[in-house]
Amino acid sequence: MSAGHVLFTIIFVCALGFFAANIQRLIGELRLGRTDDSRWNDLPTRFGNFLRIGIFQEKIFRDSIAGPMHAAIFWGFCILTLGTIEFLLGGVIPGFSVQPYLLAPVYAFFALNQDLWAALVIGAVGMALFRRLTKRVQRLEGAETHPNDPLLILSWIAALMITMFAYEAFEMVAHPETMTPMLRPISYGVAMAFSWMSPGAASMAHDVAWWAHGLLVLGFLNYLPYSKHLHVVASLPNVFLSNTSGPGQKGVMPPMDLEGDLEVFGAKDVTDLSWKSLLDGFACTECGRCTSVCPANTTGKLLSPRKIMINVRERLESYAHAEDKSTVADKTLLDGYITEEELWSCTSCRACVQECPVSIDQLSVIMELRRNLVLGESRFPEEVMPAFESMEQRGSPWAFDPGDRGKWAAGMNIPTMAEMAERGERPEVLYWVGCMGSFDDRAKKTTVAFAQIMQASGVKFAILGQEEKCNGDPARRMGNEYLYQMLAKDNIETLEKYGVRTIVTACPHCFHQIGNEFPQFGGNYDVVHHSTFIEALLAQGRVPIIQELHGPVRTFTYHDSCYLGRYNDVYDAPRETLKRSLPVVNLVEMPRSKDAGLCCGAGGGRMFMEEKVGKRINVERAEEALATGADAIAVACPFCMTMMADSVTSRDAKVQVYDIAEVVAGQLRA
Repeated sequence: MSAGHVLFTIIFVCALGFFAANIQRLIGELRLGRTDDSRWNDLPTRFGNFLRIGIFQEKIFRDSIAGPMHAAIFWGFCILTLGTIEFLLGGVIPGFSVQPYLLAPVYAFFALNQDLWAALVIGAVGMALFRRLTKRVQRLEGAETHPNDPLLILSWIAALMITMFAYEAFEMVAHPETMTPMLRPISYGVAMAFSWMSPGAASMAHDVAWWAHGLLVLGFLNYLPYSKHLHVVASLPNVFLSNTSGPGQKGVMPPMDLEGDLEVFGAKDVTDLSWKSLLDGFACTECGRCTSVCPANTTGKLLSPRKIMINVRERLESYAHAEDKSTVADKTLLDGYITEEELWSCTSCRACVQECPVSIDQLSVIMELRRNLVLGESRFPEEVMPAFESMEQRGSPWAFDPGDRGKWAAGMNIPTMAEMAERGERPEVLYWVGCMGSFDDRAKKTTVAFAQIMQASGVKFAILGQEEKCNGDPARRMGNEYLYQMLAKDNIETLEKYGVRTIVTACPHCFHQIGNEFPQFGGNYDVVHHSTFIEALLAQGRVPIIQELHGPVRTFTYHDSCYLGRYNDVYDAPRETLKRSLPVVNLVEMPRSKDAGLCCGAGGGRMFMEEKVGKRINVERAEEALATGADAIAVACPFCMTMMADSVTSRDAKVQVYDIAEVVAGQLRA
């Protein structure tokens, strides 16, 4: 073994030891978070996410420009890592090569891919540097970002590729018998450019390039734990361990054990977050995709989901590295890094979670911090107090008499569950009307329309009437877990009393809560949103609608509800309902639609808060809808109805907003 191999072995072992120490440090930091045992279930789904989102970079391609560029760099690194392992072993073991251990065609494929992918990576890195230096890509900017780090990393990657080609090319020049133009065409082309060099000079140049490449590789490995590019190491485990794309229901908030001895409600600091939320901070790429789609941020509010995750990592490192924890105790994550204003700007729409290419759950951090604000410190916008009080006292966010819940059904001969039980009967489905559907004058039109459709279709259904209470979604999303659990358990008790198993509702928030979050407390029901229910009735031919043209052709655009779409993947049913009920309708899509749709601004409890900063979110969305040229806007959520109708009305636009149930009911045969 030569002196060079001995020296490289020492450097290699030291570098690996330093990297291992850093990994141990990072794992120690993750252990500062709360335990979370929900990350090791349903391994087939997790492996599927790992392949689909992690390896095949599914979400990266949502950006048609940066997506292919980043994917090329990622896949190139995956393939080139095999060559890097061979390179490092060759530095420790004189003359080592994988060639003797592989069949000739396999080695030829391996060598060719090393060359071609390295060239592709250089091209992608060059494109990325060009965009960084010459283009103003808004989502890459922000005071919280580290703009010089990407430039350093990209330059480092380019240097790795260049030195790889250099030592391969100079090896060919120094030893012409090793030239393999078919196996390494790019390296061969570089070698031809330096064919004028003497074998001795080429050998020296090879050694310089080889050492440069080796030191760059080991230096890169040990820079990552201190860089935002830690995501190179953390992103794949993060995707595997994430629940944002399953397993389980998306967007479900974990319950709090309110009967236990809780030291902290929700989260005030990083030690109160789960270790998975801390891993999210490590995995953040600072790409800004989350912030670029955040309805609050895009309308001028302070909230930036990217900043939330950067703050988590910054605070974690500050806390973990402090020898005396009391010196950093005053500057907690909440208030010290993230403000109330940021947290209360969130609409809980899940756009940030949907867009993140490495499956980070920014929303879980926001919701845990909200819980602490409300339950731990009683800090919340003053305008939500009436909603809290009314939900507690009357079972509704609005101060209506619970006895009036069923007044909308006057004269429609709709039985309550109590009346049917008294007669010894059971309905096919329970119609869960919801608070808006029961009390809001505009939403009651949707309630009546859907009931008319079910009656016309021969569906045997009933309502709870005054026994129904708010599902608790506003309370839970606004951080009041005590109130939420009280409402949820009361409703479950009522549903169990009547043996309810199938529920249909026109409210996506009720749909999500009862179907996906009530099971946390033993309430397991088959819950169907009215868009899916109506579409199925239409497909079965049960709805007696007018098929022939009896009015002017109308152009509709459909606004996707966040809790129906991004939370529950219901995108097609509302559109199919419109198409089936109006055979001659033109349905035009807004630029932001389906899983890229823009929130109406009412979710996350924002329905009960005023927008005091920036442009109103519902105005932004209504303008987008009106720009399509549609003469009607369709929705499938009472919250969306209010927000869209208010904005359209304020603009004096001659465009009507309808729930899909109203559209279908308008087509019923007399």
